[in-house]
Amino acid sequence: MAGDEQRGALFRPLVPNQHSRVTYAELFFDLVFAFAVTQISHTLLGGFTPLGTLQTTLLFLAVWWLWVYTAWITNWLDPERTPVRVLLFCLMLGGLVLSTSIPKAFESRGLWFALAYSAMQVGRTIFLLVSTPPGRRLNAWRILTWLSVSAVFWISGGFADGQARLTLWAAALAIEYVSPAVRFWVPKYGASSIAEWVVEGGHMAERCAGFIIIALGESIVVTGATFADLPWTQDHFVAFVSALMGSIAMWWIYFHKGAEAGSEQISKSSEPGRLARLAYTYLHMPIVAGIIVSAVADDLVLTHPEGHSDLRTSLCAIGGPLLFLVGTILFKHTFRGFLQLSHGVGIVALGGLYWFAGELSPLMLSILTSAIMIMVAVWESMSLRTKPQSEATSA
Repeated sequence: MAGDEQRGALFRPLVPNQHSRVTYAELFFDLVFAFAVTQISHTLLGGFTPLGTLQTTLLFLAVWWLWVYTAWITNWLDPERTPVRVLLFCLMLGGLVLSTSIPKAFESRGLWFALAYSAMQVGRTIFLLVSTPPGRRLNAWRILTWLSVSAVFWISGGFADGQARLTLWAAALAIEYVSPAVRFWVPKYGASSIAEWVVEGGHMAERCAGFIIIALGESIVVTGATFADLPWTQDHFVAFVSALMGSIAMWWIYFHKGAEAGSEQISKSSEPGRLARLAYTYLHMPIVAGIIVSAVADDLVLTHPEGHSDLRTSLCAIGGPLLFLVGTILFKHTFRGFLQLSHGVGIVALGGLYWFAGELSPLMLSILTSAIMIMVAVWESMSLRTKPQSEATSA
């Protein structure tokens, strides 16, 4: 956009060759979603059936979409401005209502979940609309149109029960997830152009990296709380160490080179909006989901480290790291232009391990999955170290 005065008084000032920092108000807002992530992992742990898993997946997708839309809004608007801060604090209230509704979202609190979600999505977009100068509001109108349509399905689902609620909410999510891909096309006004999606790339990268920290932190909290309530036997201690090493490996795989390279590339890109939509809006979903599922696996292994691994433990212990690696290999591919061999080998190794998982104890399964993740982290670090720094970050 032309200049800060033309963008709107509440928009972030854009300084050439300088990243917009993540503000304390945004970090404060994220605390609500740390609670939401905890609620999702506990809901999955308590209802690991095909239907329960499908329902929890839908709730996770809703929570992620709510957070990432807010990240886009605060990439445009300046949280140092008092009205934007008030917006974030209001969203925190809605987020707490939504988070506390998650365990019973498909039971008695479905309407509360739907109302909180719709109010946050629509209300935040209305705020964007009125904060944008009249001549530049078309993009906000497009977003508001799509979110208003999905809100009808969310609230209708809140009034419905059982399968009808699941169907209506799935339709609402489908509407919202398709909308950025079609650039919020609406009749008569068409679709947004990529040029309209001006983002400050460094800020977007830092915001999504922060959510990865939230998910990893939730994993460590669950592991620590479970371990604290158990007898400190050798098996429990080894399971605790294995869980922590797995989390450290995930941190290393994402942050050692990938997060930095992503931030640098999106900052230099001529189309940062396109990269932000693909790499940070869509491809971070399996990364976060993998961390949450791994946290569930850590809890299962800590409480029952002996015997043979049942289907639930096998799926979580292998599925969590698998989702994480699939997400990170695709995320890094958008910036490096090639698929990481280390990640591919890790995916194949995890897939092969599944065939033997039922014969292994949960503790041994945890040790092997953590070892695979450590192998991927070490392999990538060593391979990138052999390349020039410029090639390692832009290849």
